[in-house]
Amino acid sequence: MIVAGDFRNGVTFEMDGAVYSIIEFQHVKPGKGAAFVRTKLRNVITGAVTETTFNPSAKFPTAFVERKDMQYLYEDGGLYYFMDPETYEQVPINESTLGDNFKFVTENMICKVLSYKGNVFGVEPPNFVELRVTKTDPGFKGDTATNATKPATLETGAEIKVPLFIEEGDMIRIDTRTGLYMERA
Repeated sequence: MIVAGDFRNGVTFEMDGAVYSIIEFQHVKPGKGAAFVRTKLRNVITGAVTETTFNPSAKFPTAFVERKDMQYLYEDGGLYYFMDPETYEQVPINESTLGDNFKFVTENMICKVLSYKGNVFGVEPPNFVELRVTKTDPGFKGDTATNATKPATLETGAEIKVPLFIEEGDMIRIDTRTGLYMERA
């Protein structure tokens, strides 16, 4: 059990049959009246974000979300197959469960598969990946405006904005959380 007064960022707990993770919290002690805890919560299954206030003495059961490293193998008809590197067990995951940042994942990449009570609800790719640029327009001399970018297609099919000096065949590092170009690899 966790008491609302002990809430911290990243804590997961059960409430009303759903599992929530705390994004932000604030202990408020007004001049008049009782103290309360203001929170911003994310439903870990649906991804919905809500703001809720709690009495600091409210108690909730702690939820244990399992984060397991698994290797992405291949896609077949809307199912994406992941393998546990210890047991070699393969797990099919529906395309709707994958996040938008999965477009940066290549075959054989290690990802974190998130599950609660055996039900997979999400896949986290590595924070940074190195991918090859397969298609982009050439940069032109004189195109030196500050922070000028151009579109580029990566080996996974994802499109991002890159600086003008990047050419086809270059390996680049991408932050999968934001989808932004970081540097040449």
